[in-house]
Parts: sequence; C-alpha cells; structure tokens
Amino acid sequence: MSLSSWRLALRIARRDALRAKGRSALVLAMIALPVLGVTGADIVYRSGQLDPGERVARVMGGADALVSVYQRGDLAEQAPDYLDGRTGSSPEPGKPLGAEQRRSLATEPATLLGELLPAGSRLVPVQGGGTFTTTREGQLRVATAEADLTDPVWRGKLDLVEGKAPATDREVAATRHFLDQAGLRIGDTTTPREGHPYTVTGVVENPAALDEDTLVGRPGALLPAPAGGESARGADTWLAVLPAGAVLDWPKVLELNKYGITASSRAVLLDPPARAEVPFYQGRAGTGDDRLENPILVITATVAGMALLEIVLLAGPAFAVGARRSRRQLGLLAAAGGDRSQVRAVVLGGGAVLGAAGAVLGVVLAVGLVAVGRPWAEQRANSRFGHFDLHALDLLGIALIGLVTGLLAAVVPAVQAARQDVVEALDGRGTVKPANRRLALLGLVMLIGGTALALGGQAVGQRTVPVLGGSMIAELGMVALTPILVGLFGRLGRWLPLSPRLALRDAVRHRGRTAPAVAAVMAAVAGSVAVGIYTTSNDQAARERYEARMPNGAVSLSFSSRTEGAFDAARQRAAVEQAAPGLGERGDVASAAFPADCNAGKSCGYVEAVLPKEQRCPAYEVDSRRTDPAEYDRLRRDPRCTHQPNYTGQFGATPIGGAAVLRNLFGAQDRAAEGALAAGKAVVFDARYLTEGQVTLRITDPWPEGGPTVGPDGSVVQPKEPASHEVRVDAVVAAARVQAAPVLLGDPAARQLGLARLDAGSVWLPPAAPDGTAEQRVTSAVAKLDPGSRLEVERGYRSSQGLISVGLTVFAALVALGAAGIATGLAAADSQRDLATLAAVGATGGIRRRLSGFQCGVIAAMGAALGTVCGVVPAVALRKVEALAASGTSTVPGSDEVVIAFPWATMGVTLLLLPAVAVLLATLLTRSRLSLVRREA
Repeated sequence: MSLSSWRLALRIARRDALRAKGRSALVLAMIALPVLGVTGADIVYRSGQLDPGERVARVMGGADALVSVYQRGDLAEQAPDYLDGRTGSSPEPGKPLGAEQRRSLATEPATLLGELLPAGSRLVPVQGGGTFTTTREGQLRVATAEADLTDPVWRGKLDLVEGKAPATDREVAATRHFLDQAGLRIGDTTTPREGHPYTVTGVVENPAALDEDTLVGRPGALLPAPAGGESARGADTWLAVLPAGAVLDWPKVLELNKYGITASSRAVLLDPPARAEVPFYQGRAGTGDDRLENPILVITATVAGMALLEIVLLAGPAFAVGARRSRRQLGLLAAAGGDRSQVRAVVLGGGAVLGAAGAVLGVVLAVGLVAVGRPWAEQRANSRFGHFDLHALDLLGIALIGLVTGLLAAVVPAVQAARQDVVEALDGRGTVKPANRRLALLGLVMLIGGTALALGGQAVGQRTVPVLGGSMIAELGMVALTPILVGLFGRLGRWLPLSPRLALRDAVRHRGRTAPAVAAVMAAVAGSVAVGIYTTSNDQAARERYEARMPNGAVSLSFSSRTEGAFDAARQRAAVEQAAPGLGERGDVASAAFPADCNAGKSCGYVEAVLPKEQRCPAYEVDSRRTDPAEYDRLRRDPRCTHQPNYTGQFGATPIGGAAVLRNLFGAQDRAAEGALAAGKAVVFDARYLTEGQVTLRITDPWPEGGPTVGPDGSVVQPKEPASHEVRVDAVVAAARVQAAPVLLGDPAARQLGLARLDAGSVWLPPAAPDGTAEQRVTSAVAKLDPGSRLEVERGYRSSQGLISVGLTVFAALVALGAAGIATGLAAADSQRDLATLAAVGATGGIRRRLSGFQCGVIAAMGAALGTVCGVVPAVALRKVEALAASGTSTVPGSDEVVIAFPWATMGVTLLLLPAVAVLLATLLTRSRLSLVRREA
C-alpha cells in the first residue's frame, strides 16, 4: 500500500473513533491503563535508583569516608562499599601475629585511625543505641543517636526537615514516624528510660529509612557514657573528613583492611575498582547455580508478557465490534474497488490511532500521577527518591508497546473484515461457520505443551523463556480451543429456561463472535487468578514459616538482669498485672544453667536437649561449603530433614516451670504432662527426642573468663573449650501449639540434676490479647522498675493479603464486566435480525432485555471458567521458580518446598458472582426498543 492509502485509512479510523466515542474510550482505557501502570512503575524504579553521588550522600553525608572497625586484630575484606559486604579472618592459633594485627590490638581504634588517615583528618563518631521512651499513652522502643545536625557532614545522611536542630543537651530531634506513633509533636517532651525529659525541637529523617523510630540528640547528650577506657564514647564507626586535596583511594582502603578496619570512601564509590582488584570477591561466585536468572526478573517478565497478551485479547473484541458495526461501510469500500489490503488498513488504522492515543495518554497520566503521589510512593518504598527521573528511552519504548498492542488487537478483526463477502456485507447478513477442528487440535497441543514447558522448564538457565513462553502458549492454546468449548457449553441449554437457552444457542451458532469475547473475559480472569494464587501462596508460605514465640494472645515479661539482687521480679510482675488487669493465671519461667551456684554473679554453663543421632538430619552433620553439591542435595532431601522445628522461645534452650508455664508458654493442655513435671520428669514436645522413655540433656561447664590472648612469641592462644557431660532424664511427650523449646523441666527435676534456676520472667495467656494502648501502658509500668526488662505480646501471623485479594477480585470483576459488555455489543451488532424476529412473533421488551442480559452472562460465565483454569499455570510456574532459586541459595533443608494455595473465596466470587452481575447490568442497560432493520425485497 502507498503512503496516501495509509493516510486515508488513518483518517477514516480517526473519524470512526470520534463517531463511536464510547467504544473508543473503552479501548483507550484498556491500552492507557497498562501503559500508565508500567510507566509509573518505571518512573518510581528509576527515581529510586540512586546515582553514585546520591548513594555517597546516603552512606556518608558530606564526609569523605565512612570507616568502621570490623574486629581488632583481624584481617578484614570488604566490597568497595563495605555496607554491601565485609568479612574477616581471625588470627590462627599458634601462629605469630603480623605487625598490623599487633598494632590493631595495642592501639585504640580512634587513635589508630588518626595515625593511618592523612594528617588533619577529622573523625565524627557515628553511634547509636536503643531504649524505651515515653509517649502520650505509655512507652515505645526507639533507636537513639547523637549528631550535630548543624554540621554539613550529616547532610544527606540525616536531614533536618522541620523545626530546628537541638541547641542544648536537653533537646532532641525525632523522626516523623516516631512522632506519629507516639502521638507527639514539636515542642512536646519525651523521657527515655535511663534519662531525663527532652524537648522535641525538630523532625529529622534518614532518607534511606523513613520508617525509623529515632531520637537524635547533641553529641554527648543522649547516649549513656561508656565504661572507662573506651574511645570516642564507645564508637566503632566514624565519618571521616579529610583535609583539602586528600583522598582515600582503593589501595589505602586495602591497607586499612590489614588493621581490621573497613571503609566506604567517596573516591572509591565514585570510581570503583575492577572486580578483579577486590579480594572480597575472589572465590565468591555465589552460592547456588549462577546460571539461573534472578527470580524477580522472571516474575517481572512473565507479568509484563501476560499483561500484554491480556490487553490484546481484551481490546480485540472492541475492534471486532467496530468492524461489525462498520460492515456495510467496509463493504462499500470493497465494492468501490478497494482491495483486501485497504480494508485491512482501515481496521488496523483504528488500532494505530487508538493505540497511539492510549499510549500517549497513559504516559502523560503516569508522569502526573507519580509527581503528585511522590510523597506517598516514597513512604511506601521507605526511602526518598534520588531525583524525579524521566528516562526518555524507557518512556518511548513503553509508548511504542502501547501502539503495537493496539495494532495487534486489531489484526484478527482486520483479517476477518477483509475476508467477508462483499454482497453479504452490503446485505447485512453473516455466514455461520462450524468450528475448525484442526484449530482445536492445535489448541489442545499448545495447551498441553505450554503447560508442560511452564511447569517443567525452570531448571534451565534462562527461566524467563520457558515460564513466560509456556504460559502464553498455554493461554493461546485455550483461546484456540474456545470455539469447540463453546459448543460443549451449548449442550447445557436443554436444561435452561427460555431466555438463557436462547442466549446459549445464539452463542454457539455465532462462535466467530463468541470465541473472541470469551477469550477476552478469560484473559481478564486468568490474570487475576494467577496473581491471586501467587500472592495467596506466598502468604501461605510465610504463614507456615512464621514461628510464634508463644500461643496467640499470650503476654510475656522477660528479665535482662538475672544476677541475684539486680532486680525485683515480684514488683515487675505486679506492675504488669496492675497495668493490664484480667491477664489470667501467671506462669513463672526460669532458665536452666550449671552449676547450681552460678546465679550468684558467677559465669554459667548451659543445658540443652540432645537429639539422638539416628534422628538427626544428615545435612546438618556435614559442612555444606565443603560437601559436593549433589551429595548435599541428596542429604537434605532425607525424610528426617523435613519440618525441622525452629525453637523460638525467649527463655533459653531449657526452661524450667510448672503446669502454668506448660499451658501459657507452650499452649499444651495435658494433665499427664503436668503430673510428670510435678513427679520430677521432663516434658518433651517432639517424640524424636525420646529414647526408651528418656531424654538426653547435655550440660556444659561455664566458659573461662576472658577471650583469646597473645603468647610470648606473638601467637594467639585460644581459651580451652569447657567440658560437658550428658545425663538421661525420664520424660513424657506432650503436644505443644508453640515450639518454644524442645524440653521443659520442672523444679524437682532441676534440683535432682543440680542445675541453677535463673529467674527469666513470666507468661500470661489472657482470653484476648491486650490492645496497643494497653501494651504501651504495661511497657511504661515495667520500664520504671527495670529498663532492661522486655514485654512482648504474641499477636500471631498477620497477613497483608486481605486487601490485595479484595482489590484483585474487584479489578477482575471490572475488567471482565467490561469485556463481557464489549461482547454483548458485538452480539447486538449481529443480532438485530433475531431480535426483530422475536418482536414480530410477540416477544415483549422484557424478553429481549433478558436475552441480551443472558448473552452477556453466558460469555462471562464461560470466560470466568476458562480463565480460572488458565490462571493456574503461570502462578504455579512462578512459585516453582522461587522455590528453585531458594534451593540454590539456601543450605537449609526443606527450603525448596513449593507451597501452592488457592484463594477459594475470591475464585468462587469470580466464578459465580461475576456472571450474575454481568446478566443484571446487561439487562438493565439494554434498550427495549429496537432499531429499524433494513427489509429485504
């Protein structure tokens, strides 16, 4: 075709788009919304990616370097930015120390840095801590830091965004997140546990972590003073400001590593060394199979590809509606001498016009929405943008994808319009064609093959190709099968009333228009079901991994000071019960230690239950780094490695307590176990620990005082490991709701074994968990007595999927209803003669409305059913990709288990409610009066 012919086709397409404003707006929305979403995501992603200068400011503010002591006496290795990774090697026992190591051990870090850095360098300590501080309702845990916020060295790392910097030692700045949580504002006071009241003078933020609860005071004003002899008030990290003209280059950083010091230097981050020059990277190709792609990339590519296919399938029927309504016009074009390519060009021109308009509209709206919603996006991302980044090539590429999507959606309607008989087009009649069995056979092969490729092809290196390709092939295979499946659905008509029976038979008779409409609804539902299954499976996997520390609703008080006389346990317990009445029975918990007198300020050994060798997971018995990967994979698939408990209690490996502890801490309701505790037996919560009715306990002597020492010859002398012995204790098994510890001892058993009973805290199990206000009130009451004690409320696993599931259901319903509405318009364009016939034989307007409604409902029902099946494939494939990635990067047995969960409620709503709503809306919106139909001679 010539350029002038394309120009004419585009003019006709633009005129048709303006004439059919409703249909054009729908297509524009279908194309613009995904473009808007992708463009918005691209802008947010690009804006969140910091350039080197912005990253330097986040790491070290206005300083020249951030330096930190890894371990005195060690040889350190680090990435160019040590925050990305660092490690160290301790001196080998028996070998002399190097000169750098001896100097590191002998010199205070701050003094050593002053000697190693260029003369005239200034060191600003970066130090922090944690405490509880008062709020409007009680107390909250906060991080504490000290900084002179008027010093430019902090700019970009800690920014004052509101109010003024603290000017005295009785003033602090606080983060916005803390002020909102605490119910405070500038001018209010807050009192940390260890200190006096501080006035909040300003709002400070860390641009890299907006959700921090932090108080920032002047240097020396907020943090407790360190013990004598510690340098720089206990700091081990500093911001280094070098004299003018001095730089800290990579060779100098490597020199600092010899002293156990790591550094992130402005000069290095702006001009990083080659990977081969970084010792930290040598021999660190990564765990797992590096040939496997990042699962995030696979998921992103799959979602983007499936979204593109969905848009094409959704917009295709809309162009088909336009082609059917313009059938006579296109017939006139052909009768006037236009060839098939020109007829195709007119329909494709509609795709180009609406695709371009939708793409431009989506990009413009995305830029505006991200600009307006930038504060919200930053809060959700928990970090400030580096800058508002509009990447021209990205935006152009996304717009072109929108244009191509419009063209692809118009391809099939264009081919169908070009193939229609001219006489039939002018006459307004259509030809009913049977389903193509060859196409159906091809669709079945594509469905089976695509499913197998998506679900079984993740083990290859480039996993995007099999997952995305297989999912798309499977869905296209279902599209090809749709005409045959529509015929199968038609067999249900014999059991239906008049209106739905007519609608179903009409859908079967006109499969050429029904199949694309069903495919459109199927695509919408498949996308929603796929995301729903994926998110629900992730949520279920997180729920299964969640390890509760106590039964749901339980409240625990744990003591940090266990030395005799260091705290008043009875007053703390009474304070909790007074601040929160109705907690119920209290269970007092102790930790088992050895020997019996170690609670008098002496060093204590520990007590732990021993799993019999024949019950242990063989993967835990070898060093994963020195074992052949194939052999280690075989070991960790041993049945003994499945469902390994992760003991999460806060009262030590072997708690001591009575029946109340058994109930409140472990959630076990077992009279026999309570009697066993009183009789001097132990209670275990995993039968594998039992051998002939007894559990084995390993009792380890206390570690000797002091750490490694330097011998006369300069070598490192490690302290001798303490001795241990094992004892057997009679035990019974009880079923626990929470795996707080493998074993519970009663007081009689602890005395028989000669163990120390260190008071560790208490546990309550009230009928309902205290709310947030009550928790703050109790925390405040305990803090007044012992700042080190900790109060916890077990609230169980909290799912974040509820809102997502509802949103997905609503989105699927809206998109599918729109697709069904397009399908109804497509049917109406073909059904004028049938409706006229019904009117001629006496059918009322209500019957005609119900027929139109059930036409829409039939399409929605078939599309929802097929879409539910199609949505399973990509979701399961992506979950398998994540499991495979986890198995390659984790040495934990069972990490490669695939958890698949179905959102039955939302799927049921989609399958049942969606067709019902489609019927109702189509019935209400269909006109009772018929348009005039040309009569044939």
